[in-house]
Amino acid sequence: MNQNVGKSPWILQLIGAFKFTSGLLLVALGIGLFHHEKDDLGEGVDHIVAALKLDPDNHYIHTAIEKVSRISPKQLRLIGVGTFLYALLYLVEGGGLLLKRRWAEYFTIIATGVFIPLEVYEVARRLTLIRVGVLAINIAIVAYLVYQLWRKRRDEAGSVDDPAPAPTA
Repeated sequence: MNQNVGKSPWILQLIGAFKFTSGLLLVALGIGLFHHEKDDLGEGVDHIVAALKLDPDNHYIHTAIEKVSRISPKQLRLIGVGTFLYALLYLVEGGGLLLKRRWAEYFTIIATGVFIPLEVYEVARRLTLIRVGVLAINIAIVAYLVYQLWRKRRDEAGSVDDPAPAPTA
């Protein structure tokens, strides 16, 4: 089986670029987490809130500062490791799609699809526009990739020449 996707639709390239860029951003986040593991995170978030001129008395911002302040250095290291693993997943997906590898389409379907039940649970637990958006995007990615693979298999099966016509009596 040909491992190259061949003439890849621009949407596959867009998905690949999105996944690869997300992976790079997660690597940067992971580096930042390890760089600041000994810092007072609450103080850091206070500084960011002040720099962005946000209202620190806002309920959501106050809750975020409170939650971040309770993260221990050990928890931060674990979050950093998880961030790097997730970045690796995104880099492999995105890189494979950008390099037009068919295995990357299968890999992305599995890697993205496996999180959909969790995302459905999160949307059911607390409905937010961001959660619904992430769920919709991931369902669209999986559906599109499944469709592309189905279409390619159908086209490949249709292009195989019959060995010889059946003899007529």
